[in-house]
Formats: sequence, structure tokens, C-alpha cells
Amino acid sequence: MNQHAADHGKIPATVITGFLGAGKTTLIRNLLQNAEGRRIALIINEFGDLGVDGDVLKGCGAEACSEDDIIELTNGCICCTVADDFIPTMTKLLERDRRPDHIVIETSGLALPQPLIAAFNWPDIRTQVTVDGVVTVVDSAAVAAGRFADDHDKVDALRAEDDTLDHESPIEELFEDQLTAADLIILNKADLVDEAGLRSVRDEVAARTARKPAMIEARNGDVAAAILLGLGVGTEDDIANRKSHHELEHENGEEHDHDEFDSFVVELGQIADPAAFVERLKPVIAAHDILRLKGFADVPGKPMRLLVQAVGARVDTYFDRPWAPGEARGTRLVVIGLHDLDEAAIRGAIAAVA
Repeated sequence: MNQHAADHGKIPATVITGFLGAGKTTLIRNLLQNAEGRRIALIINEFGDLGVDGDVLKGCGAEACSEDDIIELTNGCICCTVADDFIPTMTKLLERDRRPDHIVIETSGLALPQPLIAAFNWPDIRTQVTVDGVVTVVDSAAVAAGRFADDHDKVDALRAEDDTLDHESPIEELFEDQLTAADLIILNKADLVDEAGLRSVRDEVAARTARKPAMIEARNGDVAAAILLGLGVGTEDDIANRKSHHELEHENGEEHDHDEFDSFVVELGQIADPAAFVERLKPVIAAHDILRLKGFADVPGKPMRLLVQAVGARVDTYFDRPWAPGEARGTRLVVIGLHDLDEAAIRGAIAAVA
């Protein structure tokens, strides 16, 4: 147990956040498989109607985290359901006879970390749990490709000259909020970027937050438990220094919602040729500006489920675990994108390439 937690007799909790497709699930899978004897409870806030990440992690076979220790919150973004969802979940977890050594919370890629951190100051939780640290996972390849490379100085200068200019995009603000909340930033997928690109990514990420958290590079979410756990920050005591865009706007009376994003599930039959399906899926993703697509496919003749994970034009697949006895086989994909997605057109396009 880390020193901050030991001094207060509290269970340490690590919050893992990051934009869609940054690699949070892979990072946690590696952590569970190398937990160094810790009993870990995992809370997952899945965005969408299908608990894909929970199924992935339940199939990892890690002794440090049994299926009973994995809790999914699927009622919406955790930053909007703190009182109704997260607090009761934490209370039940703490009432267990066998309490965890460490709690790991994976937020949705759409969540604001700050309200979640603030929830650890609730009386029933503050006395028993402390935020060991906030870990923000960044997709280095996406940043290097300019996904968040807007010229803020120029935008700010134009805004000063023209009061009619719109605010920055919510996606951009969300990215910055996740960096602002961090105690440790992981530049994941570093193997997909050359040395000059990584320097650019570091500069870009550093410029997005006034705070200067530690920053490390990683490949395939491979980060030692000794680095992820035991930061000993007690982040809930420093929440005032990590205000999100939403909190700053809320102080001016503005409201917060997640109407910028839509999510729906597409159910299909068997996928006879996964490789061909993936290739035909890529132009569909590009044409409809789908931010994230993830789920499982049923491949005839195969005893295992095919995991499908897409971030932009990058689509990864692998067989993750056997279909369980009595489990209904099928293909189920969660589609996440900006508000006003043409759901009917996307459903038809995906069905046409299956």
C-alpha cells in the first residue's frame, strides 16, 4: 500500500482516463496480469449499451481480479451519475467482507475526470478510500497525426478580435480536461511514431495543460504496476487546482451535457471473412466520421469470439476467449460518434459490408 494510503488507513484508488481508443483497456489488462500479489477491484464505466471492455477484462484470466471484483457502470457517463451510480457502487464494494487492496477505475473515453475525483471527498468514501493518482492515457499516433493539433494561439487571437467566434470543440476540451486532471500521462502507442513525432507529441500534450504531471512513453499499454500504482498523491485534496472546462463554464451558469456524442449497437449475423469485413468497414468509418467502433464478431467454425476495436481508420482484431457454454453467439458492435450521426445510414452500411 502506498504511503499516503498507509498514513490514513485508506484503500488506494487509481483513476485511469483517456480519450477514445487510447488504450486504457489494454493497459488495465496488462496491470491485472502483473498485479504483484495485489487484490484489485475494477470499476468500468462503459459508454454505450454493450459492456465490451468488461467482457474483455473478464476473459483475461488474471488471478488478481476475479469476475466478482469487476463492476460495470453502464447507466451513462460516470461524471454525470456520481450520486446515483458511482457512490452506491463504492459503498457496496467497501461493505464486502474481503475488501480489495487497490481499486482501479476505468472511465469512459467521454468522461470528465474531475467530478469523479471530487466524489472521493464524499463523507462515506473519504474516510475509507483515497485517490492514489489519476493516469491519463494518450494515443500518441492520433496526436502525431494532428487529431488535436489546432493552433490555439491563432484561435485565441481571432476570438479576441471577433466575439461571434464559437468555443473550441468539446472533443478538444475533453482532451485537455483529461490532461489537466492527470498525475501521470502515458503516451501510449509510442511504437507507431518516430522519434521526431514523439517529441512533437510531448510538446503538444505539455502545451495542453498548465499543470506539469509526469509523462512516460508506452507500447501496447505495457507499464509496470510499480509505476501505475503507489503514486500516493491523494488527488482528491488537490481537486481545486484541476478545474475542467465544464467547471469553469459552470461557474458562469452554463450547463453541461454529453449531447455532442451518440452511441448505438449494431447486431449482425456471422462474419465469414473477418479480414474482408475489416477492409470494407474502414471506408464506412471514414465516410460517417465514426470516432470509435468496438465489439465482438461471430466467425463460423471458430470456437472463440473475434474482438473488433476500431479507432478512426485503424481496426484491430483478435480472438479473445472461447464462447461460454450457453452464451448466444452473435456479432455486436458499439458505434460511437459525434451528435447527429446518421444511425440508419450507418446501420445499413455496416450490414452491407458484413
